[in-house]
Amino acid sequence: MSKRNSAAAKTAARERLRAERERQAKKAKVKRQIIVAASVVAVLAAAGGIGYAVVQANKPSHWEAVKDEKVVAPANTTGTNGTTVIIGKASAKKTLKVYEDPRCPICAQFEQVVGATVKKDIDDGKFKIQYIGGTFLDGDALGKGQIGSRGEGSKSAMAAMGAALNVSDEAFLEYKTALYSKKWHPDESDDKFKSDDYLIKVAQTVPALKDNTAFQNAVKSGKYDAWALAMSKTWDTNKDGVTGTPSFVMNGKILTADSQGNPPMTVAQFNQVVDAALKA
Repeated sequence: MSKRNSAAAKTAARERLRAERERQAKKAKVKRQIIVAASVVAVLAAAGGIGYAVVQANKPSHWEAVKDEKVVAPANTTGTNGTTVIIGKASAKKTLKVYEDPRCPICAQFEQVVGATVKKDIDDGKFKIQYIGGTFLDGDALGKGQIGSRGEGSKSAMAAMGAALNVSDEAFLEYKTALYSKKWHPDESDDKFKSDDYLIKVAQTVPALKDNTAFQNAVKSGKYDAWALAMSKTWDTNKDGVTGTPSFVMNGKILTADSQGNPPMTVAQFNQVVDAALKA
């Protein structure tokens, strides 16, 4: 092989090596650009996801938002925002205030034992009742504008009771009885009443509410949610000195069954304290 051919071969080899290096460099550059672009997209996506999460976290909850909504009062109510609920014959001279929370297990116990007696007394015109419902078992303090973190069942049940009250006084009382019954009233730690489907299922046992489309639509749409909060605020800001449920007030005094201040929980106790208050 001549020196000339040998030099040309070496030159050609070097050129091929240079070309290969340039090709590999371009390939590596493109790969780096793709990786950088993908990383930017991932960062932007993550940032967008975080931003969305932050926005969602800062959005008021349903019940927080409801606090600012206009109250739609059910029929058969009076007073500011329809929070005065009085049931009974006009001829009844005195009114028994009944303070309850839908999730309250003691309220359920009272209803199961004494509820029929209360209903008979109302029907007989012995007294009227004024219902004042609270939602403190949800962790609410509506007197301070606070929605708590222990659930939604009291509020949801209260709103459903408003939908029943819109049908009639009788439907309200029967639905309240059903909600407090052994069959349907959940354990205090079980927030079952937050479910619209469950509340409607209970209502199916009440003749006036069974397959009642208007009632069901009101429950599902939250028509009386703001009313439930307004009612709860009435409970929180009561002037009767009531701090627990169930509580009963007549003539401006809390009716108690003993020196410890416990509410009447038997028919005999209830009759005794109410009869005494009626005579006062």
